Amino acid sequence: MDMDKLIGRINELSRKNKSVGLNAEELAERDVLRKQYLEIFKGNFRNRLETIKFVDADDDQSIKH
Repeated sequence: MDMDKLIGRINELSRKNKSVGLNAEELAERDVLRKQYLEIFKGNFRNRLETIKFVDADDDQSIKH
């Protein structure tokens, strides 16, 4: 499931929970979707961190960490 659909479904379940509540099946689905979201988020964040380059202002050479 792509991130937009995942977020959309999580938000849909959240709105339903606030208005009428969720049944056991929907609660389980929400938990699974939240875990998927966090795994995707952490993976994307990790990839972003790995592409950061540090630059030393004194010698202006890029250092990749």
